[in-house]
Amino acid sequence: VQLQASGGGLVQAGGSLRLSCAASGGSYMYSRSAIGWFRQAPGKGREFVAAISRNGGMLEYRDSVKGRFTCSRDSAKNTVYLQMNSLKPEDTAVYYCAAKHTILTVGPPTEPAAYEYWGQGTQVTVSS
Repeated sequence: VQLQASGGGLVQAGGSLRLSCAASGGSYMYSRSAIGWFRQAPGKGREFVAAISRNGGMLEYRDSVKGRFTCSRDSAKNTVYLQMNSLKPEDTAVYYCAAKHTILTVGPPTEPAAYEYWGQGTQVTVSS
């Protein structure tokens, strides 16, 4: 599975961005995978942001983004989205999406080490 994250950019505090994570070269596996979003700010480790189960029925969010970020998936397009509203300067980071093959009844993992496939990152910069 090859993942492509896109949609990053420069936005003022309080603004919005929508990130996309599209799959190629393995739509069958992608449709049976949980998708996670992670971010890494300069000088910091990679941290969990949000994740969605393979059928979209289970979601996990980092506490600091709850109520501001929404993760969703469009199975027909093999794409997962991360809608980010009310952005803050501390959200500035490179955002990555990752895929983990799971069985239907399992929730999405929140640990980076659990994920099998990673896309390249997309830069999100929030100015104050």
